[in-house]
Amino acid sequence: MDTFIFIVNLIGTVAFAASGAMIGLKKNMDLFGVCMLGLTTAVGGGVIRDLILGLTPPAAFQNPTAALVALATSGVFFLRRVRHVLTQDQRRYDELLFWMDAWGLGAFTVMGVQRAHDLIWNTNPFLLVFVGVLTGVGGGILRDLMAQEVPDVFKRNIYACASLAGALLCAALLPVIDDMSALIFGLALVVLIRFLAHHYDWNLPRAKF
Repeated sequence: MDTFIFIVNLIGTVAFAASGAMIGLKKNMDLFGVCMLGLTTAVGGGVIRDLILGLTPPAAFQNPTAALVALATSGVFFLRRVRHVLTQDQRRYDELLFWMDAWGLGAFTVMGVQRAHDLIWNTNPFLLVFVGVLTGVGGGILRDLMAQEVPDVFKRNIYACASLAGALLCAALLPVIDDMSALIFGLALVVLIRFLAHHYDWNLPRAKF
C-alpha cells in the first residue's frame, strides 16, 4: 500500500507541476517564475491539508521529494524544445494542460481523503471530504492567484464538483473495501467527470450581471 500511495502522490505531483509550469510559460515568466508556479501547484494543496489537520511542519517541508520532483518537472517544461512544441500548437497545449490538471486533481483529492482517514479513523466523514477537495483544488487556486487569474475552480466547467464527487466516493468506500481500491475508484471518478465536462462543455449556472 505504501508503494501505491507513493505512485499516486507522484502522479499528482508531476501532473500539477506540469500544469503550473504551463501556465507560467503562457504568462511568459522566466525560469524562476515557471518553477515557482509548478512547485506551488504541486505542493500547495498538501500544505493547506496538513495545516488543517494540525500536521506541522507540513510533509512538503519534512520530505523534499515532492518539491524536487515538481521543480524538475517544471524545469523540463522550460526547455527550449519543449516550449517550442507547446507554443506552436494551441490545441496540443490545451489538451495537455487539461489532462495534467485532471490527473492532478484526481490524485490529490483522494490523497487528501486518505491522509485525513489515516489520522481520524473515519470518525468525521465531512472532514474527509472537505480535506480531500481542498487538497485537490488548493494548489490550483494558489497557482492562479500567483498568475493573476480568476481561479479555475470558480469558472471552469465542473471542476470542484468533480473533486467533490471523487472525495465523496472515496470516503464512502474506505470503510467497506480496501484502501487501494477506494483510492482508484475515487481518482477515476474525478478524471471521468472532468473528461465528460470538458468533452460536452458542461457548466454550472453562471452569474450574469
